[in-house]
This record gives sequence, C-alpha cells and structure tokens, in this order.
Amino acid sequence: MYPPQKHQDNDKNHLIEVIKTYPLATVISVKNNTPLITHLPLIYREEDGKLIGHIDIYNPQTNLLKEQNKVTVLFSGPECYISPSIYTTTQLPTWNYIKVHLTGTVTQIENKAELKQSLITMTQFLEAPDHKYTLEEDNPRLDKNLEYIKLFEISIDTWEGKFKLSQDKKPKDKANARQELLRANQQSIKHFLDKIF
Repeated sequence: MYPPQKHQDNDKNHLIEVIKTYPLATVISVKNNTPLITHLPLIYREEDGKLIGHIDIYNPQTNLLKEQNKVTVLFSGPECYISPSIYTTTQLPTWNYIKVHLTGTVTQIENKAELKQSLITMTQFLEAPDHKYTLEEDNPRLDKNLEYIKLFEISIDTWEGKFKLSQDKKPKDKANARQELLRANQQSIKHFLDKIF
C-alpha cells in the first residue's frame, strides 16, 4: 500500500471521524473502462457500518449505484503545502494531507418512505450541532422531489487511511506542521473566496 506505512492510519475510528467531519465524497464507478465520478455527501450509519447517499435520477452514474456494483469512495480532510521554513531542522518542501479511500458494494433502496426518512436524517446530521433548519416530514417540496432522487447504501469492503502529517519528523517539527495545516487552511479559504466570490 502507498504511501509508506508511516503515512498510513489504520485506526478505523480516525477514518470514520474524517467521513463524519468531511462528508462530501468523491464516488467513482467504472462503465466500459470509463470512470464516472460524482461528488455527493455520504453519511456513515453507525448501526451497520454502511454509507448512505442520494443521487439525482438524471446523473449518468445513477444506474451504476445499484445491483451490487463495485464503487470506490474518497473522502478528503485538510491539506496544505508545507514549507521547509516552518521546520527547526533542514527539510525539503512537501504536501501534507488527510485522505480516506474506501471500496464497496452498492445497493439501491427502492422504498419511498426510507428515502424520505434518510433525507430528513441526513439533514439533521448536516445541520448539527446548531440545527438551524429542520427538514419537516410534511414538506410538500420534499414529497415532490422524491420522484427525482434515488437512495443507495454502500457496504464497505476495504478501508485505507492516508494521513501524511509529517509523522516522520522530530516532535517540534511535527507540531509546527500541525500549526501550519491549521493556519494555511484558514488563510487559503479566505484568499480563495476573495478571488472567486
């Protein structure tokens, strides 16, 4: 497995924490040797360890998210360039990141009541902890859109945690890399949004 062992995290609780904190997944299916890629939030269901998601019926990947088809799912945590200037020892430039790679088997759930409840449950999860909005069961817009959404679940076959976080550096350099990851992510988001929005 790549990256090297020092940059792997096999603690399933850490991987689940990435999924819960950064639920927007990259979902990859293959049809006729061509990858189809969709970005959608997936929720980890604690009781059975499955990922739950919804997809628009007009998405070309929808037909691949059923019938026990295989899928690859990627979750991305924080990432940033690490300048040698932050270290107390001589180093080269690098990039630190957190990624979770999963493979799984997809089943489509053809049940409108389950679909509706899963949309409500997902909204509750994504609104946490403040819950400023509640998707009500009697929302007429919700009922109208159920015809255009498919519910699916992914049974996870393999888990891989790729956590490149300067683990191989001295404690002070590792701490500096952690601070840089925090600083760079906060600052880069502001600079980026100032340019495009």
